Amino acid sequence: MQVSFPTLQNTLAMTSFSRSPLTWLLLLACLTHLPAQAAKVAGVSLDDTLTVGKQTTTYHGAGVRKKLFIKLYVGSLYLASPTADAASIVAADEAMAIRLDVLSDLLTRKKLVKALDEGFAKSTGGNTQAIQPQIDQMLSFMQDKISPGSRYTLAYEPGVGTHISRNGESLTVIEGLPFKQALFGIWLSDQPAQDSLKAAMLGN
Repeated sequence: MQVSFPTLQNTLAMTSFSRSPLTWLLLLACLTHLPAQAAKVAGVSLDDTLTVGKQTTTYHGAGVRKKLFIKLYVGSLYLASPTADAASIVAADEAMAIRLDVLSDLLTRKKLVKALDEGFAKSTGGNTQAIQPQIDQMLSFMQDKISPGSRYTLAYEPGVGTHISRNGESLTVIEGLPFKQALFGIWLSDQPAQDSLKAAMLGN
């Protein structure tokens, strides 16, 4: 025995408000073009995707960096090839990005620079000599006053380098995969800035 199932067109046609083919076509178009909802962490709305060079990276996870119960910033991770393997992300020569959205005015430029210095030391096992010029290059562009709402984007483009931007304005591009590995290792290495933040950025 042949069983026939109602199609979407027939189902809509049976409703009192949708007897016209044009009506159900418009409804179908609306249903298939609903915009994706961006994640929201600690009141910060995060983009679903970021463009790095000619590639699109997708939101992977985000968390809050805290110190003494104070929320300092939201850290979010964007990947072209999603994975929860932190070591693979750090090592990969692929498009990816980390965003830092500042939440507290207690995170001053001086404190951020110190945190980055300490982070580079941890992520490289104390061996920063090979990338010290690149570290200095990055820190030299961290001169502006930091305030709640400031957004830093650290986006790695293979073959080009790591784009450093603040509030959408490009500050510099730092060449080299080793620098990118050390930079992303600040949040994703075995000695991350904060274990819970690392887990959240990995989507855990």
